[in-house]
Amino acid sequence: MWKFVLPGIAMIGVTYAFARFSFGLFLPHITESLDLTESNAGFVGSTAYASYTLALLTASLFIQKWGQLRVIQLAGISAILGLLGIAFSPNFYILALSTFIAGLGSGWSSPAFSQVAATSLREKDRDRGNTWMNSGTSFGLIVSGPIALLFTEHWRLSFLLFALMAIVVFIWNTIRIPTPASFPSQDKTVTGSRSLKRAKWLIIASIMVGGSSSVFWTFSRSYLTAVYQMSDFESVFFWILMGISGIIGGVAGSFINKIGLSLSYRLTLLIMMTSLVIITIPNPITIYTSSIFFGVSYIVMTGILIVWSTRIFTSLPSIGVSLSFLSLGIGQSIGSFIAGGTIDAISYPFTFVLFSLIGLVGVIVPTKNSN
Repeated sequence: MWKFVLPGIAMIGVTYAFARFSFGLFLPHITESLDLTESNAGFVGSTAYASYTLALLTASLFIQKWGQLRVIQLAGISAILGLLGIAFSPNFYILALSTFIAGLGSGWSSPAFSQVAATSLREKDRDRGNTWMNSGTSFGLIVSGPIALLFTEHWRLSFLLFALMAIVVFIWNTIRIPTPASFPSQDKTVTGSRSLKRAKWLIIASIMVGGSSSVFWTFSRSYLTAVYQMSDFESVFFWILMGISGIIGGVAGSFINKIGLSLSYRLTLLIMMTSLVIITIPNPITIYTSSIFFGVSYIVMTGILIVWSTRIFTSLPSIGVSLSFLSLGIGQSIGSFIAGGTIDAISYPFTFVLFSLIGLVGVIVPTKNSN
């Protein structure tokens, strides 16, 4: 199992933590260098989510046409090009274009690796394999944090280093990920009205999780530096702690099997929304607890969405994951843009509490038809 899971963890780390989420880590210095407003930053953050959404729309089609390996390679190439573009961005417009290109990789990689799990792992290992590969985001956050500390004001150099690591991971996946001799044919259970009807709550839950979590990914570090005047070390430690905590998300598959998908979803959502509230309490204990809660809950939650998706779309799991993560991306794209405007107009604390309340509505979403 691990010969496929480990390169998957690395590629998820590259496409999510480096190419998509590290923008928030370096946002204070990028904002200063390129003279961005909070609204500008929110727009740039939303472009990565928008491209993520676009990639998810095409992921299943590309996987069926070219196979899982080619799509994983495409994800790696987009991450490399996007990271290089960010590193050399001279202004807001090139930065927005580069983050758009970088965001494509995450939209292609998750569905492709769900297909790898379906074609290359034993059935009993698939939930574990999917959730461990999904935890790659956390490993990427752990790597990106020290780089941000070492090159605090040299964010361009940091993105160059990310691009070099992305190249290595691209080669590793090219060597390790197999191309199945045959691809499962699309049957009625994939596109039938029954599966799509069962997926409606998955879609709603994904949109709500995406929208509410976007404020944390894009603006949490800016919150710490702008409102609490935290040092670079303190705010980057917050980011690293979030990544370390997220590794626990790798056990989400076993967690779901023990207590059920429905209870797992609700408990995880409550923890995530709690993290958005307690960051607004000006105390080091609550601030760093917020990092731990969000790191654990976000990775577990995305693991839950993957398992939920693959249980509905059993024949072609990449379609289910694409649909769920497409909805997640729509929520994140809209949420990031609105959050930037709300912070500009009102304040950081108000925005984080507001997004938490919005996310809590997701607790009422039913999951019983997905077990």
